[in-house]
Amino acid sequence: MKRALRAVPAVWSVLAALVVSVGLLALAGAPPFEALVLVLDGAVGDGGRMADTLMSWVPLTLASAGLVVTFVAGLWNIGVEGQVIAGAIGATWAARTIPGDGLVVIPAALAVGVVAGAVWALAAGVLKTRGGVNEIFGGLGLGFVAQSVATYLIIGPWKRAGIASTSGTEPFREEVWLPTVGGTRLSPVAVLLAVAVIFLVWALLRGTRFGLRLKAVGANPASARLLGVPTEATVLRAFALGGGLAGLAGAVLATGIQHKLVPAIAGGRGFLAILVVLLAAYRIVWVAPIALFFAILSVGSAQLQLRLDLDSSIGGVLQGILVLFVILIGGWQALYRRGEP
Repeated sequence: MKRALRAVPAVWSVLAALVVSVGLLALAGAPPFEALVLVLDGAVGDGGRMADTLMSWVPLTLASAGLVVTFVAGLWNIGVEGQVIAGAIGATWAARTIPGDGLVVIPAALAVGVVAGAVWALAAGVLKTRGGVNEIFGGLGLGFVAQSVATYLIIGPWKRAGIASTSGTEPFREEVWLPTVGGTRLSPVAVLLAVAVIFLVWALLRGTRFGLRLKAVGANPASARLLGVPTEATVLRAFALGGGLAGLAGAVLATGIQHKLVPAIAGGRGFLAILVVLLAAYRIVWVAPIALFFAILSVGSAQLQLRLDLDSSIGGVLQGILVLFVILIGGWQALYRRGEP
């Protein structure tokens, strides 16, 4: 019994959420199991849908991997949405400004996106370490600023010629789009980047001095300081790395999916990444499969509107139910362990 109760909270949460979701679909007058099959078919039913799902998975995985770094260090980097937007802005600047073909511009756009995301996260880190501003408030505030800057650029300096529209900037030159395969939206470069980032974060946290410092600061910053760990520098480096990966997610969104800067380019992926990391219990090895689960829900739920006349936002409802059960079951487990002899 104790061993079962100590199982990964995500397993119990998914099972409980599925049971409740089936009940909600039944109350809405939809055949529950048919709806779940439609979601799966809409996400992986053919090559094009699988490509869309994987391209939805990539930026979510990148942002989630960055959050693992900051969360392990005890930092609630809630401003990750703004860091994704900053990365997209940086990549857009590079794609619009730097001359040359894709071999030059694409790596530059990705690199500028990383730098922009890192700088945006560092701003929250400096506010915390030097200004005493909680990273939650600093990050959220900077997120609103990033969104405002993106909107200003779209309707101002980067507006489409002769068009007053908030639909986005002019599309990038096709040669600076991330390369795709088979006439789909799937970019092998983007997928390889996500896989490489997962492995690098795993290696960083598992076997490096910096990874140990992150864990020490996250566990007890006062004790870490007494033991000689440079806590302020570690915090700032964690912010920079986490923000850089979020910025890379924004750069992929701009160069590999939207091919331009749009106002809602992050699309809530930063906030969704927080849910992914909570479900993964801050363990990088679980980030990729859980992010894939969310990507399947996000892409596949469109079929509910097309086939069953249900609003596609029901996918967000299912995600919310899942997170609710993560919190409830995690809290229950904490109370149970506290009462153990």
